[in-house]
Amino acid sequence: SAAQPYLYEINTWPWLHQLSVEAGRPVDLSTVPDERWAALADAGFDAVWLMGVWARSAAGAAIALNNTELVESFHAVLPDYRPVDVVGSPYCVADYQVDSRLGGRDGLAHARAALARHGLGLILDFVPNHVAPDHPWTRTNPELFVRGSSQDLEDDPGSFVAIDGSVLARGRDPYFPAWPDVVQLNAFAPALRAGVVDTLRDIAEQCDGVRCDMAMLMMNGVFAQTWGARVGTPPEQDYWPAVIPAVRQTHPGFRFIAEAYWDLEWALQQQGFDFCYDKRLYDRLVAGDTRQVRPHLSADRQYQQRLVRFIENHDEPRAAAVFDERRQRVAAVAALTQTGARLIHDGQFDGRKVRLPVFLGRYPDEPTDRELSGFYHTLLAALKDSTFRTGTWTLCDCT
Repeated sequence: SAAQPYLYEINTWPWLHQLSVEAGRPVDLSTVPDERWAALADAGFDAVWLMGVWARSAAGAAIALNNTELVESFHAVLPDYRPVDVVGSPYCVADYQVDSRLGGRDGLAHARAALARHGLGLILDFVPNHVAPDHPWTRTNPELFVRGSSQDLEDDPGSFVAIDGSVLARGRDPYFPAWPDVVQLNAFAPALRAGVVDTLRDIAEQCDGVRCDMAMLMMNGVFAQTWGARVGTPPEQDYWPAVIPAVRQTHPGFRFIAEAYWDLEWALQQQGFDFCYDKRLYDRLVAGDTRQVRPHLSADRQYQQRLVRFIENHDEPRAAAVFDERRQRVAAVAALTQTGARLIHDGQFDGRKVRLPVFLGRYPDEPTDRELSGFYHTLLAALKDSTFRTGTWTLCDCT
């Protein structure tokens, strides 16, 4: 509910695995020890993003296990890696139902109630651009996807896949080849938009907001650039202005957060997003280019209040692997005292260095950096002051 919230991202599957190891018994979303949620509330967070609760795709996991390069990356982070560690990617969604292995819909409801008792909101994922090849829609509603012909399949099997007699395009963004494990939804299809509104309303029954993966891929301009003649003329209305207000008709306070790149943050804010990733600040902090940080922070305050600041998330390398300890402290203070939403990633406080591939269901053992976690403890104590959530931020002159 905070206007400028602090968000805590948890990679749900390996986090629950770790809790299970610590407890010596299986822990799912319904049996997370209450002190875990209490600790996040005490630290001053406003909401928890449980990343990756939706049903993982068996088809997607099989594709990952057949990819030598990926499997090498799994071995590199888990010395005792076994194929069973590959639980499937959270961005290859088989169905927008909470994975039964994580506790299912009831388990999530239990976790949400526990979070609410501690005054914490709940954010989940929405992946607008694509679904897994075994998502029900690929069989029941092929018209919701970008389509191809048998000729396309023959000419470019890397970009197309045959499912139940239909040839569907594999998911992609405009700058890279197709992703092998997902199927491309057609942002221009009116039936897709209607289906997405229904899906999001069901998600909105279960949480307080969604973080939308690669949100800019569905914008009319970007989608037309990616797919061209294959999808025809863009509809008059853009995708998000068709979807967001429709969801808010039934769930007025529901929050939308965009993962956004390519300088499209402002445009996505105009299309209804509450917050958009501030990748530009992140890149400048990583580069250590302080001359560029200041002009970035002199942008319009209304715009800045709707950015998400971070120095680490599951898509980026771990902060402890990017910054030396002193620079990490500087970057953390710089990012986490800005206006807007502030995002902290589970493990960041402990100085974890291994960026876990999203396909894996457990973390490697890593030592805790006591000094760094002590620093974060002190910083969080300062950030608990409500000014950081409700105050008006201004850039001071300094010489």
